[in-house]
Formats: sequence, C-alpha cells, structure tokens
Amino acid sequence: MSIATSGKGTRVLLTGAAYTALFLAGAVEGLIGSFQYSRNAPAGAIGFCVVLLATCLLGAWAMRSVSGALWPAVGWIVASFVLSMPVASGSVIITDSTAGKWYLYGGSVSALAGVALAFMALSLRAGARGAGKRPR
Repeated sequence: MSIATSGKGTRVLLTGAAYTALFLAGAVEGLIGSFQYSRNAPAGAIGFCVVLLATCLLGAWAMRSVSGALWPAVGWIVASFVLSMPVASGSVIITDSTAGKWYLYGGSVSALAGVALAFMALSLRAGARGAGKRPR
C-alpha cells in the first residue's frame, strides 16, 4: 500500500478524512439525539438542535469552507430521518410528539441555518479580504 507522504496526495487524503469525520460526527449526533431527544422535553430536543448548529459552524470554521458545515448536517439528516421511519413491526423511534417535532423540524432548521450562516460568514470574510484591491 503506497500512501503519499508529501504534496497533493497527503492533502487530499487528510481533507477527505476530515470531511468523513464531520459526516460521522453529524451521524452520531443524529443517532444519539434520536434516542435521547425526549429527555427534559422539549428542552432536550432544542439542546440537540443547538449542538448541531454549533457543530456545523465549527466545522465550517475549521475547514474554512461551507462544506465543513454541510457534511455534519448531511450526517445528522441521514441518521435522524432514517431512524424516524417506521419499521415493518410498526414501531418508531422518533414519535409524533411535541419533543419529536422540535427535534426533527428544529434540527432541520439548525442544519440549514448552520450551512447558510457559514456561507454568509465565509462570503463576508472573502469580501473583506478582497476589499480595496483593484481588478487587473
């Protein structure tokens, strides 16, 4: 097995590993949240939404790209919505309760808000860097 030790190959490998870790972090948040959202309802569900928003924003800050916010959001959505579907026996993990609605809808809004805020913050930062420069 040949792994590049310098140059572009290492950079691509580390970037892919970082995005995979962000996806898995979002999926783990969705997995844990799907079973624990009803604790201290609806404050527990709202707390999981705040954690997801923070994960998206910190991921974007760490990766310096909107993709850093997108991958935890995708991981959370995949895990939470798969676990919210009923199985053949008729049981569901995320119930149609106030806390369940807060968790699913609030988490979806938090994921979208995290991506949108990351996009705005990175756009403003890029605009500020380019301010005062004249095009050639």
